[in-house]
Amino acid sequence: MVWYGGEKQMVHMVEELDYDLLVNAVVGFRGLAPTLAAIERDKDVALANKESLVCGGELVQDALKKHDAVLRPIDSEHSAIWQCLQGNRHEDVSRLIITASGGSLRDLGREELADIIPERALKHPSWSMGPRITIDSATMVNKGFEVIEAHYLFDMPYEQIATVLHPQSIVHSIVEYQDGASIAQLGSADMRLPIQYALYGPDRPYLKEDHPLDLTRTLTLNFKEMDYDRYPMLLLAVQAGKRGGNAGCIFNAADEQAVDLFLKKKISFLEIEEAIADALEQIPFIENPDLNDLFDTDARTRAHVKARWCGQNASGPLD
Repeated sequence: MVWYGGEKQMVHMVEELDYDLLVNAVVGFRGLAPTLAAIERDKDVALANKESLVCGGELVQDALKKHDAVLRPIDSEHSAIWQCLQGNRHEDVSRLIITASGGSLRDLGREELADIIPERALKHPSWSMGPRITIDSATMVNKGFEVIEAHYLFDMPYEQIATVLHPQSIVHSIVEYQDGASIAQLGSADMRLPIQYALYGPDRPYLKEDHPLDLTRTLTLNFKEMDYDRYPMLLLAVQAGKRGGNAGCIFNAADEQAVDLFLKKKISFLEIEEAIADALEQIPFIENPDLNDLFDTDARTRAHVKARWCGQNASGPLD
């Protein structure tokens, strides 16, 4: 038996072991290198690591063009889009519509967010997720990342990707076609379905759910236009995606570091947003970064956020 540990060993494992499909569910920037390593071995990737595309979408896209590999989305929203596209032509798509629950703080106005503590922000109303993703859902950073991810996964211009608020978390995404038809994927808040579809799709083996969706017990399905004043990070993330280069990497690194500081009660909830905006202004932009440039961008951004918000350098006690 061989044991692997650490970020470099993740890549070695991907490069050395024999497998048919890589499931990448690593959280954060460190998931990018294993994704690229698998593609370069002509291996398909079932992707739950948003950062592979947020930080390195152009590198991943270039690698896919050169190798016999495909990405199979695991995130519920992208799995829904993937399912709704089955049997239809890409050129007939008018828009991709990604739904958002609004996160744990969706019933609060911005004036109420200043004093939010981590314990409150971590109480998501629909999904059971890890701490970072739950906070990213509350700031809507996560939804911005999903727009970037959809852009690369489905080769769709940003102008044809929309987001809507849907608090029930039953409709996971919608594909709107140019003839006016909209196809949606509905399901309970259970990640086992998109995981199974990434592994077996388009086949649909039987899956026993603890709380299967019953539309007769669903009283209402509500959809609201996205409020960018309430969720400014969603718009900022999309702008970073459109800019390309290392902008997504800067955004992600600042967010990862700021969320970590918030969870440790070093900064306030709203300072997460301030840290991201500041990093995008202060960290040098690189138009065509290679993987080493992205590693450097990630490290420099994290160090900048620590120094700016906690007076710590890269070797400080928060490491």
